[in-house]
Amino acid sequence: MRLLHTSDWHLGRAFHRVNMLGAQAGFIGHLVETVRAHGVDAVVVSGDVYDRAVPPLAAVELFDDALHRLADLGVPTVMISGNHDSARRLGVGAGLIDRAGIHLRTDPGGCGIPVVLEDAHGEVVFYGLPYLEPALVKTEFGVEKAGHEAVLAAAMDRVRADLATRARGTRSVVLAHAFVTGGEQSDSERDITVGGVAAVPSGVFDGVDYVALGHLHGCQTLTERVRYSGSPLPYSFSEHRHRKSMWLVDLDAEGSVTAERVDCPVPRDLARLRGTLEELLADPGLTPYEEAWVEATLTDPVRPADPMARLTDRFPHTLSLLFDPERAPDDPAVSYARRLAGRSDQQIAEDFVTHVRGAGPDAHEQTVLRDAFDAVRADETLREVAR
Repeated sequence: MRLLHTSDWHLGRAFHRVNMLGAQAGFIGHLVETVRAHGVDAVVVSGDVYDRAVPPLAAVELFDDALHRLADLGVPTVMISGNHDSARRLGVGAGLIDRAGIHLRTDPGGCGIPVVLEDAHGEVVFYGLPYLEPALVKTEFGVEKAGHEAVLAAAMDRVRADLATRARGTRSVVLAHAFVTGGEQSDSERDITVGGVAAVPSGVFDGVDYVALGHLHGCQTLTERVRYSGSPLPYSFSEHRHRKSMWLVDLDAEGSVTAERVDCPVPRDLARLRGTLEELLADPGLTPYEEAWVEATLTDPVRPADPMARLTDRFPHTLSLLFDPERAPDDPAVSYARRLAGRSDQQIAEDFVTHVRGAGPDAHEQTVLRDAFDAVRADETLREVAR
């Protein structure tokens, strides 16, 4: 069986001030053509179909168009909700849409109920594990302490229990939206840390033939059977080295996996440029980036006059301008943002406690801070869903 694995469409999202809806529509067309040209037997979409719980109408219309075009191909599609989606909204009408061969899996309680497809060698079962917010699903899965590993492990127990009831040799595919250990992050993914831990080990998914992951925006292979497709378009300059693609996966009669990447059309290259303003304007080596979307970091010790206007004369698609004067780390003029770069909310809060009272938080206080951040994030998720 030949699968096309994609995820993280983020329909409705912009790239800085650039509306990406046209590029997203171009990707949908490319997806449909790839299914047709490569003889794909099933499409799997591993979450974050939309960029937010209440997407703009234009994004909903594009998703509707995608559903119709996929259904017209007669090729089954399995989709799950991600942490950016409202699972309840995305799942509206799932029972009816199911009849058209579009299988939306957004209910955590249905993790152990597969979509069953067949090829010449027998059944292939697809289990959809939508994004599992630990604080919201721990009761469903009977885990005492909310954590990503605990709820995913419980969901996979249901998957393996169902698989054990099926004929020997039945092939299996799991769709999941999670941060798995070994994956490389970018700046455009929403933080899903719980209890100070975001990642889960890939061993949680042992026992199935292929795991189609979503959440991280870079296409990557964790093992031959566990892969991220990444987002089809860039959504932050941290993705400037990404090769945007989908996985074309062949699952043979015994469940062995072979996979190749299918490149996605990207409207413009990304470039991260750094130097003084005069260096960026004069360097002939930067000519290839003149038509790229540019993030420029100026290192001038004194902010130059009209930097954006001068930059856009040479790089007309400059979208982000940053200032990072080259100073010693202990220079009091080093920016607050620079000092906080790469630090988590938990670390920043602990530093604040240290600054105020002269001593850092003890183990109990660290737990209180961590629980507070977890509660705020879970409350934000509930508010999004309820809107």
